[in-house]
Order: sequence, then structure tokens, then C-alpha cells
Amino acid sequence: MKTITTAIADGARARFARAALLGAAFGFAGSAHADIVVADTLLRIETLTGVKGTYLDAEQVFKITRPRTDLPVQVDRRVMQPFVGLSTWVAFRHGGRADMMLMGDMVVFEDEINPVMSELLDGGVSVTAVHNHFLFDRPKVYFMHIGGEGSLDALADTVRHALDRIARIRAERPQPAEDFGGVPLAPGNAIDGGPISARLGASGQAKDGMYKVVIGREVSMDCGCAVGKEMGVNTWAGFAGTDGDAIVDGDFAVLEPELQPVLKSLRAGNINIVAIHHHMVGETPRTLFLHYWGRGTTDALATTLRAALDAQARQSGAAR
Repeated sequence: MKTITTAIADGARARFARAALLGAAFGFAGSAHADIVVADTLLRIETLTGVKGTYLDAEQVFKITRPRTDLPVQVDRRVMQPFVGLSTWVAFRHGGRADMMLMGDMVVFEDEINPVMSELLDGGVSVTAVHNHFLFDRPKVYFMHIGGEGSLDALADTVRHALDRIARIRAERPQPAEDFGGVPLAPGNAIDGGPISARLGASGQAKDGMYKVVIGREVSMDCGCAVGKEMGVNTWAGFAGTDGDAIVDGDFAVLEPELQPVLKSLRAGNINIVAIHHHMVGETPRTLFLHYWGRGTTDALATTLRAALDAQARQSGAAR
């Protein structure tokens, strides 16, 4: 554990002058030991993440912020200053079930979303939403909301890995990619839906060489109305191309505890996540929707989707 002398040597005296006020958040209120433990903890967050931060006494939170200044972003033809909405931030505080908890929002370009998501998921940090905050932004910017509980070192180290991954991507490719890469998919469709349905355990619909499977579930709206598959509460997968080189796009309808297992399964099979958000308000149980896009053989894609469905079923305890 660092001493208070070390903290001063690190230039932290002013930043931690009121650290004792935060002692209660870490269970050490009212002692000289509190000053040392809190100062050391917060210094460690900065050291592990590589980002300077600020203490917010009112909520006993330590917050790191990193503006996206590596690329200029225009919104409605005006250069956007990071201060008004283009900064990655992560806030830490004492956890209820673990030493620490975090919440945050990472500013990512399109080609950063899935590599960064994998870093976070692999490190035990949850991804809770992916969506846009602007319209007419150039280049397009997305926001990845995160959360988690665990040890300080594990959480902060995972945040550092995610930030480093962004830096590596931009070092290798200064401008965001405009596609997923590789040779464009050839025109025309000739998908054999039989093996897909067999793998997913659900029948589908064929049209012009394409194939689509839709799996419904049911929720109750606040009006007391039950809504299901045909009202939009469904998981679906649409295949186009050929069995040897296909794309799949679709949507998973998941309950909150199912989200992380499904994300991990899809990313493990190299299927890209393109959005995580809600489609409804007032439903019971609360349902989230994650949209995805993948490319490969129909067998590989359907196998990954099957694994995600199985992970979802294990989490929910429901038989499929």
C-alpha cells in the first residue's frame, strides 16, 4: 500500500486534501488511515487506467474523463467540442456486492465497437447499451455504456485495456473504416434454409433465395395487454448470400440477466454487435434488444446463434 508520502510525491496533495470525507465510502471513516487508504485507492485508479480523474465529494465518486480529441467530429457541419458530448468517462465508487463498482460511457467509432466490447466482456465489465447520441455526425460516433462490480484492480485494468485497444486501432488506421473489411458479398442469394432451421430449432421463411427465422417471446404491457412475436417481441435472424459466404443480421430480445451471456456468445463467434437498446416502455419483464451483423458460412453463423440461444436459455432457466 502506498504511503501518504508517496501520494505527495505523485503530486496528489491538493487532489486528496479532502479524502477523509470520502472515507465512509470505503468503510474507513474518521481515521488517519482513511486518508491513506482513500488516497491510495484513487491514485491506483489513475495509475491503472492511465487517465487523470476528479473526486466528487457529494456522491463519493472518483471519475476519470478522456475527451476524444484524436479525430475531429462534425455534427450538422459544425466541429463538435468534446466538452459538450464527446468524452469517454468512467465513474468508480465503493460497491454493494464487491469492493468497487463502475459505470461509464465510452465514445467509439464504428470500427472500434466490437474490438472494444470484446475487451470489456473478457475483463468482466458489462456492456449495457450501444447507440448513437447524434444525427448527421461525420464520422459516425457511437456510445457504449458500461457497468460492473469487482475488485478495483480488475475493473480499472479492463478499462485500460479498452482504452488501449481504441488507441491501437486508431494508430493502425487513422480514419475510421467504412465497412467491415474483406471482399464485398457477391450479388444474388441462394440460401438453403433447412440446415439453418435444424440448427436453430425453429422453422423459417424463404424469399428470393434468402431465409429468415423468427422466435417469439411474450411480455405484458402496462395496459395489461399481452404482446408477443407479431407485435415485435422476438429474436430473429435473416440470412442472405450463399451457404458458403453469407451475411446474417438480426435482433435478440433478451431479459436483463440474459444480455451479457448472449453478447459474449455472439462475440465469441465473431458476430458483430451493432446496437443495444430498448424498444418498449412499461413492459414486464423488462426486455432489451441487441442487433447484430455477421458474415461467414451459414453453418458457422447458425452455430454461433445456436450457442447464443443456449446461453440465453441457461441464464433464464427456460427450455428451448
